Amino acid sequence: MSVHVLDDDNFEKEVLKSNQTVLVDFYADWCGPCKMQAPIIDEISNEQKEVKVGKVNIDENPKIAEKFGIMSIPTLIIFKDGEITNKFIGITSKENIIKSL
Repeated sequence: MSVHVLDDDNFEKEVLKSNQTVLVDFYADWCGPCKMQAPIIDEISNEQKEVKVGKVNIDENPKIAEKFGIMSIPTLIIFKDGEITNKFIGITSKENIIKSL
């Protein structure tokens, strides 16, 4: 499954109203640690078919970043039924993410 590009227009529908578990990666193109996290996010997207995986570029979507209090990137947030169930700040191992899904 591919990683969904999330933005101001589709975030509510794709994440908050989704009936799937959703992993959201808050990132920026200029962020070195975000680039290191990206392959892990891609692997999870390909391996965890029951989980929707999305990315939010905080520079292009500052309202979403502000709404969820994103102060450092990468930040990963796991949503279930529109509610936050877990949050990781900084580079996070694939194992820790999968355990939280």
